[in-house]
Amino acid sequence: MSIITRLEATRVPGDTPGAPAGPVTETPIVPRSAGSDADVRPMEQLARASVKITTDALAGIKKRAAEELTSRLGGRITDSGLDEGDVRRMVREALSEFIDDEQVPLTPDERRRLIREIVDEVLGLGPLQKLLDDPLVTEIMVNGAHSIYVERAGRLHPTGTTFSSDAHLRRVIERIVSRIGRRIDESSPLVDARLEDGSRVNAVIPPLAVDGPSLTIRKFSAVPLTVQDLIRFDSISPAMAQVLDACVKARLNIIVSGGTGTGKTTLLNVLSSFIPEEERIVTIEDAVELQLQQAHVVRLESRQANIEGRGAITIRDLVRNSLRMRPDRIVVGEVRSGEALDMLQAMNTGHDGSISTVHSNSPRDAIARMETLVLMAGMELPLRAIREQIASAVHVIVQLSRLRDGTRRVTHITEVLGMEGDVVTLQDAFTFDFAAGVNAEGRFIGKTVATGVRPRFVEKLADMGIYLPAEAFMPQHQMGR
Repeated sequence: MSIITRLEATRVPGDTPGAPAGPVTETPIVPRSAGSDADVRPMEQLARASVKITTDALAGIKKRAAEELTSRLGGRITDSGLDEGDVRRMVREALSEFIDDEQVPLTPDERRRLIREIVDEVLGLGPLQKLLDDPLVTEIMVNGAHSIYVERAGRLHPTGTTFSSDAHLRRVIERIVSRIGRRIDESSPLVDARLEDGSRVNAVIPPLAVDGPSLTIRKFSAVPLTVQDLIRFDSISPAMAQVLDACVKARLNIIVSGGTGTGKTTLLNVLSSFIPEEERIVTIEDAVELQLQQAHVVRLESRQANIEGRGAITIRDLVRNSLRMRPDRIVVGEVRSGEALDMLQAMNTGHDGSISTVHSNSPRDAIARMETLVLMAGMELPLRAIREQIASAVHVIVQLSRLRDGTRRVTHITEVLGMEGDVVTLQDAFTFDFAAGVNAEGRFIGKTVATGVRPRFVEKLADMGIYLPAEAFMPQHQMGR
């Protein structure tokens, strides 16, 4: 007999918890005439009601257990200084005592299963765990305890999954951020963090989040995507992959540009995979996300200020420090402030082959965005001097877009040619063919195709012994002529 049956069968109407179990009576089956409003037999009605009551009863047990654990163990559950195994052992012991006190009728197997579920609830991410385990889910958005959405194939879907309360959601958030030595409270109500698998986490709590704690998790694949994966997804073409591989090996400075959620970090991982194994790479990020496969990699992560407002280490501090670490390559996860100036100076002072990302909607916007970020460094530089720095430092801009069909595509590979007057001149080597339209399912048919223009950087590639076939830059309609 299962726990569902036994929890209900030990009581009859009128019984109170802890009272001796009364006899189980069965309602006789009364035949019903066909087509009547009461076709469902009483036993079936009783069974359905029993399942619902039992589900609620189990949920109640789990909720009380979580509250009891919080009361008994307090901050030890989220103490990052304790070993994970010791915390789980403490939780299991406290759970066993709670189940004994509650006198829940369970077999040994059911008891172990219930303890395991509650441990996952208390020490894991609770109701989010099944969403994290779903390989089709790419992003999880929690808009308060009772509103959770996910992204699948670029589309948003409500889940129906909920937390028991805002306090429950708050405990999960604190558990995430405490594991990497960060904090979230009323004095610091927002934080960027990461999960053990590298998934990016952003959390905001009241008073900034008016409707309760908010949590956003951008999942990262356990196995990093490769260039072959991007080709299979039609994100890039084989010719584009060949060109980007050559650009990285020839130590051209590359900026990956795109909006939020377009796949900049994924592409940055792919580009970094082209870096030769023997080179020393220094990565700089707000929260570690890059999954480089080379052996000689130093990963640096910024640090927030402590509770006294001291001790903050910014991306800009790390970029300047990285110049003294003898890097062959500097990879900055994203430039979003004054560190853009230090990054450009590094590119211009012998650190060729550096790669970074920036938020913008087109290659031209990327130039304007970098100008703005350099001005945020607080230096009184004239605009022309900034543009000359950009034109000299950046060789290639790779533009990513998330199209309205939910797909993520590389829409431009653009060469930075230099300056003409006061304007930074650009030249597209590849652009996306929007004119091809969409199919019956609303998916874009077009692909990113060569413009027919031979980039000037091909000469630099040749100087380094890297040769690209002429067909790589030939428009598709001219192929085979």
